[in-house]
Amino acid sequence: MSSRSDHAETGLPGGRRDAGRIATRLAAALVAAVALVAPVIAADEVALSIDLSQPGATIDRNIFGQFAEHLGHGIYEGVWVGPDSPIPNTRGIRNDVVEALKELKVPNVRWPGGCFADEYHWRYGVGPQRPVTLNPNWGGVTEPNSFGTHEFMDLMDQIGSEAYISVNVGSGTPQEAAEWLEYLTTAQPTALAAERTANGHPEPYRIPLLGIGNESWDCGGNMTPEYYLSQLKIYSRFVRSFHPEQQEGSNRMLKIAVGPGGDGPRWTEWTEVVMKAWQGHTWSWDIDGLSLHNYTVVRWPPAYKSVGFGETEYAEILNATLEMDRLLATHSAIMDRYDPEKKIALFVDEWGGWYAPLPGSHEGFLVQQNSLRDAVLAALNLNIFARHAERVRGANIAQMVNVLQAMIITDQEMMVLTPTYHVFRMYVPFQDATLVPVAFDAGTYAHGDITLPRVDAIAARDAEGTLWLALVNVDPARSVEIQASLAGGTASAAAGETLTAPKVDSVNTFEAPAAVAPEPVTAKVVDGKVSLTLTPKSVTVLSVTP
Repeated sequence: MSSRSDHAETGLPGGRRDAGRIATRLAAALVAAVALVAPVIAADEVALSIDLSQPGATIDRNIFGQFAEHLGHGIYEGVWVGPDSPIPNTRGIRNDVVEALKELKVPNVRWPGGCFADEYHWRYGVGPQRPVTLNPNWGGVTEPNSFGTHEFMDLMDQIGSEAYISVNVGSGTPQEAAEWLEYLTTAQPTALAAERTANGHPEPYRIPLLGIGNESWDCGGNMTPEYYLSQLKIYSRFVRSFHPEQQEGSNRMLKIAVGPGGDGPRWTEWTEVVMKAWQGHTWSWDIDGLSLHNYTVVRWPPAYKSVGFGETEYAEILNATLEMDRLLATHSAIMDRYDPEKKIALFVDEWGGWYAPLPGSHEGFLVQQNSLRDAVLAALNLNIFARHAERVRGANIAQMVNVLQAMIITDQEMMVLTPTYHVFRMYVPFQDATLVPVAFDAGTYAHGDITLPRVDAIAARDAEGTLWLALVNVDPARSVEIQASLAGGTASAAAGETLTAPKVDSVNTFEAPAAVAPEPVTAKVVDGKVSLTLTPKSVTVLSVTP
């Protein structure tokens, strides 16, 4: 990997600190100047009808999952600094990152990849002596293997999350994967359990989610759907949890098969092959979910900037991200033919905005900034997942720290929370809440030849009965007056938070970490109806008190 000083020059917030401070001050001055002369555009009105008498599906908390791959500075320096680091840590894991992630109530973290997973051999990452290997997928750098199985499970304990382990199908063997699960999960006195004990963990680990391969149609082995199916059956049969609490029922380990990677005949065929086989499966193999990968990319390779862009790029990226809804509908329809009872979950376990690497960064490290645009993008996708909650019961944004659409960016001892982080924190109340139907005329936002829905909204009730509203105003220039009426209930008060910023490409830096941060907002309640002005380019979450 590159040295930390190289990392500081990649254009990450705070990179060369003096230059960063100057740039931040100049940007702030420009924003202030623009704000003084920007025209005020009158707000329009959108009426929402929320039907509390018709509860929908549960919004599975697993759709708020994270993804941590051995890629760039996603693990090393982003999560793992080692126990001897001057950066405050607990057993080598950064304390500041842990505290930030705990606020998100992260339900699961997918690890070790990604493309890395299908070249990962777990034995390199356990025990006191760990070989240095290569990471050919991501920059051809070396992999020290100092962050392995026990370190990952320690991270899960520290942040209060659960493990989503991806096993190596591409270059591994069923025996290797089966032995990893025995090492992790058995409570019986086997040689592998004794080895786990010698490495510091006598008790077996619970592994709630198991991914059987990653992108087996591409970096995971360039397999045909039929060949992958033959491997899936083998791995499903032999790679299992031996934990005494995971043998049956709702506590059992869920197995997630590789699913489609986009739209078109190649991907619909993949879904068809796997689901048709599952419909006729025998007792000896089974799956619980099918993965789907879809990044927001206007054209490949990713060329759009992650900072320093304008309204055209903003509109084009959001137009592309809304394709997620059609993609989920397409593959859900195929799954419905073979699984009308929706026993198989759709796991969107890689998603997010993918842009050009920041100038000066290592191309293989996928370093990008994270702007207000990405906050809007995240909210739109989370809303889409919620509306597909009957089938979509898991999702993992790519990635958790320092890579692609990250929650957190670090540089040496510094850490900054991104706009996307704030959206995930604002959406915590939707975890395991019950979807409530919302009807509204979204209106339109038009820029050039692109026309988008102007407003997006979802509603849900949590276990205590509180109603939560998530509202997105896509329009970067016009406010929207929201009038929400409730059928089957009433409201006495409503308050929450709004996330916005002066520009669509506003970002947080180490010098200005709160440039894009939520602000408290209170809605008016008159005759049981909730009214609120949504500022331009904003994400708002409200709790409504009966």
